[in-house]
Amino acid sequence: MAVEAGPVAGARAPAAIEVKSVSRWYGNIVAVNEVSFRLGPGITGLLGPNGAGKTTILHMLSGLLKPSNGEVAVLGRPAWRNPEIYRDLGLVPERESVYPFLTGLEFVRLSARLHGLADADAAAAWAIEAVELDDVKDRPMGGYSKGMKQRAKIAAGIVHDPRVLLLDEPFSGADPRQRLRMMAMLRRMAEEGKTIVFSSHILEEVERLAENILVIVSGRLAAAGDFREIRRLMTDRPHSLMLKSSDNRRLAAALLAQPCVFGAEIDSERLSVRSSDLAVFARVAPRVAREAGVTLFELRPTDESLESVFSYLVGR
Repeated sequence: MAVEAGPVAGARAPAAIEVKSVSRWYGNIVAVNEVSFRLGPGITGLLGPNGAGKTTILHMLSGLLKPSNGEVAVLGRPAWRNPEIYRDLGLVPERESVYPFLTGLEFVRLSARLHGLADADAAAAWAIEAVELDDVKDRPMGGYSKGMKQRAKIAAGIVHDPRVLLLDEPFSGADPRQRLRMMAMLRRMAEEGKTIVFSSHILEEVERLAENILVIVSGRLAAAGDFREIRRLMTDRPHSLMLKSSDNRRLAAALLAQPCVFGAEIDSERLSVRSSDLAVFARVAPRVAREAGVTLFELRPTDESLESVFSYLVGR
């Protein structure tokens, strides 16, 4: 998958999604400011605090909202005022947009008919099975739980087997088992060559599912790519690591003599170290341990989670 921050330039193969210098404002409020990226097949997580502009970006990608400036293209076609893109695009909004008097099956079948599918019944049955709503498909949706309504919306969004799928907080209301099943389904779709973009405020979901992330802060694209690689580029604050060894106290004393080590803390079982350069520390730590006569059992970063990346970018 290609993810690019900044202006998109140069001759490349057509991207599934291409956003060029896009801004969107509401009066004096700038919701999205000069955002550019290109996406190919795979799963991309859209991450940012509330009000950062995530939903605005999804609405522009889906053609529901006109950019104030810039261009948005889906599968090589303009998204705004182009109903043809919906043959290849599915949208699952965060809003609980269901009809309480329809059954789950009727709701998904309606979506299939709106897409002009030749066999709406078969398509609806497939989508209902994909999101595991078979046991409640004939019940009115007014009696559905939030998680069930969410799965019905996803079924309606995939019923026409779109090449591009946009999801706004897709796991809202789902229990842990349902989340795992939905993640597995989205991974299968990505393996089939689909382009999937989803937003989530649950950092663990993005970290577990997304191959790449787009971090939106105050309407701007703060970072793009693999979050671990983004974290490794953050050289202006220490990295935290955990080590286990045969003698943590002796190892701590030896490591503190290294220029890349800022500090160390010892408890009964492990040694916590802060370093200015993760790559350098990973190289020198085994050598330092060996020279100190200490056996090193474990060394791992403790702040490479998406949460650490997000907190850093928001607070910078």
